[in-house]
Amino acid sequence: MKKIVVASDSFKGTLSSSEICEIAKRVIPDYFPECEVFAVPVADGGEGTVDCFLKLGAKPVKAEVSGPFFEKIEAVYARLGKTAVIEMSAAAGLPLAGENKNPELATTYGVGQLIKHAVDQGCSRILLGLGGSATNDGGCGMAAALGAVFRDSKGKEFIPTGGTLGDIHAISLREIDKYLADVYTIAMCDVDSPLCGKNGAAYVYGPQKGADSEMVKRLDKGLERLSSYMTVVRGEDISDYPGAGAAGGMGAGCMWFLKGVLRPGTEAVLDAVGFDSALKGADYVITGEGRLDSQSLKGKLLSGVKKRAGAAGVPVVVIAGSIKKGDDGLFKDLRKIYTTSDYPAHPTELRRYAKINYERTLRSFCEDVLGGKV
Repeated sequence: MKKIVVASDSFKGTLSSSEICEIAKRVIPDYFPECEVFAVPVADGGEGTVDCFLKLGAKPVKAEVSGPFFEKIEAVYARLGKTAVIEMSAAAGLPLAGENKNPELATTYGVGQLIKHAVDQGCSRILLGLGGSATNDGGCGMAAALGAVFRDSKGKEFIPTGGTLGDIHAISLREIDKYLADVYTIAMCDVDSPLCGKNGAAYVYGPQKGADSEMVKRLDKGLERLSSYMTVVRGEDISDYPGAGAAGGMGAGCMWFLKGVLRPGTEAVLDAVGFDSALKGADYVITGEGRLDSQSLKGKLLSGVKKRAGAAGVPVVVIAGSIKKGDDGLFKDLRKIYTTSDYPAHPTELRRYAKINYERTLRSFCEDVLGGKV
């Protein structure tokens, strides 16, 4: 064994990409002392993206902003020259919601505050990582923090959340357009969901954010209302644009409110870490994420790693938290799949044992290599 490349996404809420790298660098040499381990934090534009850029030399910047329920928190973004790399999950992430998940009440206001902090500090280019959100507000909270004004039927100004999008009766974008006139925004997005409908933000991602079936319907109607209004205001309907439904409609919000563009986050991050160069001479690539399902092959990190490794002729091994029942057949062309859920833990203890379970699983892979089973 000469070289192993480790490029794994985080296991949302339990294990970060950086922690996975640390485990790999410590464990693999126990079995293959001469093996080069190229392990860098990577992400698909969501959780872990800032950490990835910090490892590449960006400077961390702290800011006090609103969390998903308007509580005060401290968030960190990365700065490279006049470029700010921001994860929306730093201010509106699902882990921040804890046991109180409620996409009708959650806001992206803190994300807008992070962007404002970066712009006020002289940044003119924003790389915004979408994903891992607790929200379903279409980016309205973010827009409000940057100067957009939303009014209800009585003319009262308010900050819309997922549950109050239907109360919007007027939107003014004059101040936000002026404020961001010289700012270029790229939203890193690796899903192709439309904004509304059965394949949209609320129906696909609402349940994991705490929405039951009735709430999902209400959230979807709210996004439809917002879409209708923004089509009138901007003169263009982007609700069916691939990625519009990302992160609770934040994809559409970035295009509407920030006049930004959506780009595959996976490609941007893999390029930044020099992934293609690292593949040269590699025996295996180890990748993974918290849960494998059909979405894993639709623009997420796994799909980008698989494509590039396949082109370089390097076999891909996956270590994932779990795999959705019935989706096993989608991953037959991978060399092997391991799941850390083979080592049981009560749901409330998953985070506590995440490192231990990942290390056990990685050691199983190394033993299988030694035994010629991979």
